[in-house]
Amino acid sequence: MVAQEQDPAEDRFAAFRKAEDLVSARRPLEALKLLQPVLEAEPDKPSVQLLAGRAYFLSAQLRRAEAALRRVLELDPTDHYARFVLGRTLQRMDRLAEALGQMRMANAMYPVPDYQDGVSELTARIALRGND
Repeated sequence: MVAQEQDPAEDRFAAFRKAEDLVSARRPLEALKLLQPVLEAEPDKPSVQLLAGRAYFLSAQLRRAEAALRRVLELDPTDHYARFVLGRTLQRMDRLAEALGQMRMANAMYPVPDYQDGVSELTARIALRGND
C-alpha cells in the first residue's frame, strides 16, 4: 500500500486551526511554533498575521505583536479587531496616545462595549498622567 502525500495547503490549514485553538487556550508559544511555517508560506494573509499578533501579544512579545498587527492593517485597513489588539499592545508598551488613536478607530468602525471600554480606560489614564 502506497502512502498518500498530504497536500501542503491542507497541512498549513490544519496547523492554523490548531494554532487558533492554542491561542484560545492561552498557550501562545505553542501556537507560534505551529504557526511559523504558515507565516513563512503565507506572510501576506491577514488572518495569519492577526493570529500571530494575538499570540505575540499573549506571550508579551509586544514589538513582534505590533509588527504583525500593523501588517494586518496594511493588508486590510478595515480590520477593527486588529486595531483593537494593536491598541492594547501599544497600551502595554506605555504608548497611550497611539493606543487611544487605534482604539478610537476600532470603536468608530465597530462600536461594541469592549472597544468603548478601551477608549474610556485610555482616556482616563491619559488624563491622570496629565495631573502627575
